[in-house]
Amino acid sequence: MPAKVFSAATIGLDCEIIEVEADLFSGLSKFFVVGLGDTAVQESRERVRSAVKNSGFSFHTQRITVNLAPADLPKAGPSFDFPIAVGILSASRQVFVPDSGETILIGELALDGKTRPVAGILPIVMQAKQRGFKNFFVPAANAREAAIIEDVQIFPVESLLEFVRHCSGESKISPLPPLDAREIVAEEEYKIDLAHVRGQEHAKRALTVAAAGSHNLLFSGPPGSGKTMLARAFRTILPKMSLTETLEVTKIYSVAGLLPVGEPLVTTRPFRAVHHTASAVSIVGGGNKIGPGEISLAHKGVLFLDEIAEFPAQVLEVLRQPLEDGQITISRAAGTVKFPARFTLIAAMNPCPCGFSTDSEQTCRCSPREIERYQKKLSGPLLDRIDLHIDVPRVKFEKLDAPAEGNESSASIRSRVQSARDRQTERFRGLKIHANSEMSSEQTKKFCEVDQKTKDLLQQAVSHFQLSARAYYRILKLARTIADLAGEEKIVMNHVAEALQYRPKIG
Repeated sequence: MPAKVFSAATIGLDCEIIEVEADLFSGLSKFFVVGLGDTAVQESRERVRSAVKNSGFSFHTQRITVNLAPADLPKAGPSFDFPIAVGILSASRQVFVPDSGETILIGELALDGKTRPVAGILPIVMQAKQRGFKNFFVPAANAREAAIIEDVQIFPVESLLEFVRHCSGESKISPLPPLDAREIVAEEEYKIDLAHVRGQEHAKRALTVAAAGSHNLLFSGPPGSGKTMLARAFRTILPKMSLTETLEVTKIYSVAGLLPVGEPLVTTRPFRAVHHTASAVSIVGGGNKIGPGEISLAHKGVLFLDEIAEFPAQVLEVLRQPLEDGQITISRAAGTVKFPARFTLIAAMNPCPCGFSTDSEQTCRCSPREIERYQKKLSGPLLDRIDLHIDVPRVKFEKLDAPAEGNESSASIRSRVQSARDRQTERFRGLKIHANSEMSSEQTKKFCEVDQKTKDLLQQAVSHFQLSARAYYRILKLARTIADLAGEEKIVMNHVAEALQYRPKIG
């Protein structure tokens, strides 16, 4: 009679319960794994065979069929090794799994029967719990990650032999005590501080506004003006992640297999610096087993594109939809998957191919046509989605030589940013948004009311600069953030005037 145990697979950030059925019967010595498994799943036959034998158990020498149901769902990765081995041992009456209907088994097996960590444990435990599963036997290296979820029992399994002894009562595995995620979050020490950046007060102000409202920003300036340093210092002024944000980000890194061993949570906002040679797939996600790309790995954090004008146009254009919607939908032959992508884009570029068209001290070697062609590598629709466009000039010697004592520290700026975010949290209570940049057009009208004089200024700006509807609403959102930083409830003319200063100066 077939034996059945339960495992799980991740589809994007979602979890699908997998029934692992094992049947043994007379016939030629064959081992089949069916159920639309990829190469790693098919190769599990050899890993399982060796793991079972090297753990001291007998391996059925006749016909073995393992079915991974539902059969029409593609399965990928080595995480089914452990449940397949247990299913075979159960079918051959070498082990009895208690409460198997409430138990999830997952893990890769080494040839000696020891378990190895797998990706996607956190979303599996979160969603399997909602479907009534209470016991989770996972590789010991994944146990702390799983123990963040409350009201379930997480059993850290070192080997197949240890699990069988647990089931027989010979040597019980103690469940891991639940971990309090709030106690894991620690204060991060940054190697860079905005106080170390000489001059560039206008750029620092723009970074503060961007951090306070989660607005996208573009730096343009000659080489050596400090664009990259400013961008890397941006994460030091971002507010702390909430517990909800921490779990969202950790789920993505868990599915991607990027959680460091022994660190169950991503506790600081991600900062993903992408080189201009990156492909569209690496940025948006995809692959044989559809996984998250850089824009999803930057969720709730920062995506930094240095030398953005050097990126291929087709790569930049794929950013338009996630910048607007905060998520990416990936459609492949294997299926359609959605990943969150609510990130802050920080980009940097030179004003021309040689970099010195706006420099007062270096002579530009580019022709007007070359400059125009270079700047037009960024399309109008993409520029429209960037709220702050900042010129970063060369820093004068007097500023470089000045002491840093008078510069405001990142900690001080972060405190003001946190206050502005707290105001937004209160404003958007009950809504599915957390920052001003996420407001819809209707929400912008509701939360960004202005007086008649300010309306007149906006009308002149829309007419003079030929602003699109998107640009108009983004100016209002930016003005709302500037008002929040000032601790003011109403948006006044000065806030809108500052927001208008950040409109594009290229393209």
